[in-house]
Amino acid sequence: MNVTITVNGEPRTADVVASESLLNVLRDDLDLPGTKDACEQGECGSCTVILDGEAVCSCLVMAADAEGSEVTTVEGMGEPGHLHPVQEAMLAEGAVQCGFCTPGFVVAGAHLLETNPHPSELEIREALSGNICRCTGYGAILRAFETLSEEGT
Repeated sequence: MNVTITVNGEPRTADVVASESLLNVLRDDLDLPGTKDACEQGECGSCTVILDGEAVCSCLVMAADAEGSEVTTVEGMGEPGHLHPVQEAMLAEGAVQCGFCTPGFVVAGAHLLETNPHPSELEIREALSGNICRCTGYGAILRAFETLSEEGT
C-alpha cells in the first residue's frame, strides 16, 4: 500500500506493508538515517520523531497509520547549513559522545522547548526521561537544556 506523509515539510510517498513501522520507512524507504534504530520497543528514545505535533517513538507507529500525517525527524531540525539551537547547546556542553542517542534527545528536547520555552529542571528531566544514553551520564545533556531554558530558546 502507498502511504503519503509530509516529512520535514516535504510530501513523501512510500510503498509499505501493513506491519512496517514508521521508523523503518523513514530509514529504509525515505533515506533518512538520522532517526536511529535501537530497541524497537519504544524504550530507548533513539527513534523519537515529532508526529502531528507530538514526540513519539517511531518504532511503535505503524507506517500505514501515519498516512496524511506530518513528521519531523532530526534531519528537519534547524535550517539548511545551520544547527538547531538544541544541537548547538549539546555540542557546546559536550553532550554528544557516540551519537546514537543524540537524534532522539535533539528531537525530544526541541519539542519540549517549542511547547515550553522555559522548562524547569524537573520538566526537562521528565521530557527526556524516555531517552537512554549509555555514554554521557546525562549531566552534559541536562546542562545543555538548562542553558536553553534560561535563554528561552
